[in-house]
Amino acid sequence: MATCAPKNGGFSLAVPGPETTQDEILVAFNRFGLGARPGGRDKLAGDPRAALRAELKAPDIALISLDDPAHAGLKGSTSAIQASMAATMQRKLERNLMAERTAKADASQMTDASQMPPAQPSAKPAVPRVEAELFRAEAKARLDKALQAEVGFVERLVYFWSNHFCVSAAKGPIVRASAGAFEREAIRPFVLGRFADMLMAVERHPAMLFYLDNQQSIGPDSRAGRKRQRGLNENLAREILELHTLGVGSGYTQADVTSFARILTGWMMAGREGRLGEPGSSVFNANAHEPGDAVLLGKTYPAAGMGQAEAALSDIARHPATAQHIATNLARHFISDEPPPAAVARLAKVFTRSDGNLRALAATLIDMPEAWSMPLTKMRSPFDYVAAIRRAAGPGPANAPGQSLRWLSALGEPLWQPPGPNGFSDQTDSWASAEGMKIRLDIAWQAAGQVNNIGNPNDMLDAIIGPSASPETRQAVARAESRQQGLALLLMAPEFQRR
Repeated sequence: MATCAPKNGGFSLAVPGPETTQDEILVAFNRFGLGARPGGRDKLAGDPRAALRAELKAPDIALISLDDPAHAGLKGSTSAIQASMAATMQRKLERNLMAERTAKADASQMTDASQMPPAQPSAKPAVPRVEAELFRAEAKARLDKALQAEVGFVERLVYFWSNHFCVSAAKGPIVRASAGAFEREAIRPFVLGRFADMLMAVERHPAMLFYLDNQQSIGPDSRAGRKRQRGLNENLAREILELHTLGVGSGYTQADVTSFARILTGWMMAGREGRLGEPGSSVFNANAHEPGDAVLLGKTYPAAGMGQAEAALSDIARHPATAQHIATNLARHFISDEPPPAAVARLAKVFTRSDGNLRALAATLIDMPEAWSMPLTKMRSPFDYVAAIRRAAGPGPANAPGQSLRWLSALGEPLWQPPGPNGFSDQTDSWASAEGMKIRLDIAWQAAGQVNNIGNPNDMLDAIIGPSASPETRQAVARAESRQQGLALLLMAPEFQRR
């Protein structure tokens, strides 16, 4: 890969000092949004905060409609999972048929090798897997939303919650086929609604139930448990308490995890045979549910079938520890790796007083002085960085998602494929390694090389970063040997990288 470092100087990703004057337009685009597009700064010049509030008020701003012709390749999660189930069965049949033919051929060869024709290599054209096609369509829809957003605050909220309640396509074909639908169905409709509603939608979604193995969790004293001699799987219960709601160190015990796992038994995804409901849909299997009352966090939940877990989730969503956990994570994401305690306390208070109103939480972030006064020290995550590049330099070849997906994988944040249920890291150190910077440099060079009419990189610097560009950044871009190199340096500038 060709380098785009200028001969006569450059810049580092040094963290700006506290004395740096904050450009509120840059704060709006970088801290809250997905980066400026050409001409975007002018639109925010009057009141950047008002532009953020306008996104929160825009109807259905987070939704991706299946009725939109641009999203013709999208399916609902149930249809996507059914397509994956059918494709998996077809692949299994083809493998079995191939194994049978190979066995017959081997047997014939052993019987009369002299009469067998020479083996011919099979030239079968590569056919994209159903799951890959669905994944690609969902990825394009997500990237299109990032490109189209005025500022991108609501999209950033979608990404935050999608990572908070993550599933991973690495789990297998079913999650790969439905990961995008999970975000569309369980995150986007609730991103400006109530936390309790999002929590219920997430934990009931077939992608989450499958990802965290609640399919395998059977109440020991349930009909199915007594018949099959199978027991609990605590994955879903543990991750709800540890990651989704209360947080580590909030006071719950292993006994609470086990009790919650019993409460959640019966919540599962209907299998291919459709005995419990439409294949791929979320269902409640009463035969697998642990009977009887259950105690969780000191409260007794009477036996009520599916309603027992619904009641427990409703209470956990409103627990003081949940308010603290969500407030800390939001402040860390949008303000600083070490969020100011006063900011966390204010967010937690709003969470509690508003009954988990996520629109109110987002509005509180906009009104928070720390969000505008603290330096932009956090490193953009890989998705934020790729989205910012696409917004600044254009959507790339044929507006297809393939290259952007490859960039995300190279940067260590493959789309909808976190390393574990705790999602991708939200800490700057995770993305600021020397190797990561080299990959970003290569990506910036590639992106710059795809722009047909770059124009003057110095003008683009003003349009994208504005007056916050440091003398070092301006000098590096001005001394570039070509317009491509100048644009690549802009896309690598500290002011472009930091949020």
